Amino acid sequence: MQPPLYQLKAEFFRMLGHPVRIRVLELLQDGPMPVRDLLADIKVEPSNLSQQLAHLRRAGIVISLRQGPTVLYALAGPDVADLLRAARRILTVLLADREGMLEQLRQVDVVAGAVSEV
Repeated sequence: MQPPLYQLKAEFFRMLGHPVRIRVLELLQDGPMPVRDLLADIKVEPSNLSQQLAHLRRAGIVISLRQGPTVLYALAGPDVADLLRAARRILTVLLADREGMLEQLRQVDVVAGAVSEV
């Protein structure tokens, strides 16, 4: 019996729930990259990057291509880049709202400080 769709979605998002994996996907939005370039940008141990790339490949959202002695990694399709753009838009709104709340709190602190000085 097939698991419910919501459970599959939860597993998919759980698989994405690692900062190195997200950074790899962000970098691959610009096109295929060799491991050495990913390592230079992400600055993790090669074994850690290899492990995270393996997770992404097993999930089917990253593919590997061989060009002579070099292995390149690429997004399996444009949907992953679309998902990352959607996440960026959502976070932009959430963080903008948070910044607005912080500004309101600062203004209340300033007014409260002025009242206590009187």
